[in-house]
Amino acid sequence: MTRSARRNRRTGRMLQAAGVGAAALLALSACSSDSDGSTKSDSSAKSSSSPKSDKLSGTVTVFAAASLKESFTTLGKDFETAHPGTKVTFNFGGSDTLAASITGGAPADVFAAASPKTMAIVTDKNDAVGTPTTFVRNQLEIATLPGNPDKVASLKDLTKSGLKVVLCDKTVPCGAAAQKALDASGLKLTPVSYEQDVKSALTKVELKEADAAVVYKTDVNAAGDKVEGVEFPESAKAINDYPIALLKDAPNAAAAKEFIALVQSPEGQKVLTTAGFLQP
Repeated sequence: MTRSARRNRRTGRMLQAAGVGAAALLALSACSSDSDGSTKSDSSAKSSSSPKSDKLSGTVTVFAAASLKESFTTLGKDFETAHPGTKVTFNFGGSDTLAASITGGAPADVFAAASPKTMAIVTDKNDAVGTPTTFVRNQLEIATLPGNPDKVASLKDLTKSGLKVVLCDKTVPCGAAAQKALDASGLKLTPVSYEQDVKSALTKVELKEADAAVVYKTDVNAAGDKVEGVEFPESAKAINDYPIALLKDAPNAAAAKEFIALVQSPEGQKVLTTAGFLQP
């Protein structure tokens, strides 16, 4: 074999080896790419199939001040719509009575009181979780018969002889606030009756069993044309803060926390302020 032939054969072998090496590299690259792609795909699949946060279900029991009835009923329906499978039940009444029921062992998840004093009945017994949060405030207003036939224009007018006036009991937040306003103005008023919650006081006027009652602005708004509202400046000295709290032995704590979050959310605050409540 000539030197030229040997050189050509050697060159051919080198080119063949280089081709085999390149093919091997391409194969390894393809395998690596497939492996990476498979890993990413698997990761994506696992990520997309990861379970979301636990779905809320069951009943949320809320004990709330009577003045919250209309607003909380609306929020309860909103909550049920947002969380299918849940139900919100309410026990509305005087905050002091509700607080006594809670400390007495009544099963409930949330307590929304009309004053820090009545909330303290629960927190002092360590029946609430954490520190209650003020979510709204409320101001007093005089409710009169439609058209205000007795021409009530001030808190002092309620002391007129022969005028039948109803107040909330002094142990109830609306009654304590009314007494505070009367004391601030130096007025003494003897009502025809003391009622156990603000709705009962308002009902007396709606049924024409009383000429006027000192209630909250929110209750006058809720009554519509059944009563007429009269503002009085002394009410600014007796504004009530409304605290809300998760209860210690809440049967449905997870859903209860979400209901409280709704109350404090911009959507919840809009419902409450539309009803006449003041922001905290």
